[in-house]
Amino acid sequence: MTSWTPSDAPDQTGRTVLVTGANSGLGMQTTLALARKGARVLMACRDTARGQAALRRVETEVPGATVELVALDLAALSSVEAAAGQVQERAAVLDLLVDNAGVMATPRRVTADGFEMQLGTNHLGHFALTGHLLPLLLAAPVPRVVVVSSGAHRIGAMRFEDLQSERSYSRWGAYGQSKLANLLFARELGRRYPALCVAAAHPGYAATHLQNGHGSSLLAGVMKIGNAVLAQSDEAGALPSIYAATMPDVRTGDYWGPGLFELRGAPKRVERSASASDDAAARRLWEESERLTGVVYPAAG
Repeated sequence: MTSWTPSDAPDQTGRTVLVTGANSGLGMQTTLALARKGARVLMACRDTARGQAALRRVETEVPGATVELVALDLAALSSVEAAAGQVQERAAVLDLLVDNAGVMATPRRVTADGFEMQLGTNHLGHFALTGHLLPLLLAAPVPRVVVVSSGAHRIGAMRFEDLQSERSYSRWGAYGQSKLANLLFARELGRRYPALCVAAAHPGYAATHLQNGHGSSLLAGVMKIGNAVLAQSDEAGALPSIYAATMPDVRTGDYWGPGLFELRGAPKRVERSASASDDAAARRLWEESERLTGVVYPAAG
């Protein structure tokens, strides 16, 4: 594929979708693309004020868009459950869930439930949200879940003996683990629920707000230069997610990323690490995630 833009996606009229982290970056671009194609988009955002500003932006850029806010803090399981309740009150089915929101390379902090922040937000929050919304997804005629990962999953390892990084912590190691967890979750979700189309995507090297504030001023300066010289825009970085969310050739197990060295360019199917293809690790992570979140998925019908 030499070129692809969201205008090439099929019409999304009649589909109800939920995008996490919809107020900025990849989530905002995904929301705009889906709204332009006629989808009803539920914009899940942590910060109410930023969410309202994002909603106004979509309504301005896409006149007639059907968009609504859902309050969601993935770092608090109570908020995840409440957000799922909001969605269940508003929609009989959910055609598409884009598990997009995340944090990157933060100092060690913990969520409201005591999880390491990056694993808790990027994986466990989405695991719980998807579980709560599963009945709505399975009620849709052709349901789809897109899990947004990162090329950084290749530096990750599932440290089951220290999953919450309590013994030792590396901000990039923890980020890599959380992005690896995203791919293992997508793999096991697709295996357990054949009625779902479950794909993953990553943005390549995209300049987003996630790359701000990562420790030393030297590192921040290096990343600023890299963003200016090498990175593609968040609009371009969202292309693999939008492709995975909309195109008819997407299949369960697919992993979509940019075509040029997986850094930039039109979306294509890309490879994942051997660790991200480990079925035993995927099953173990699933069991640990159910135990930690208390969200137990129903058996597939």
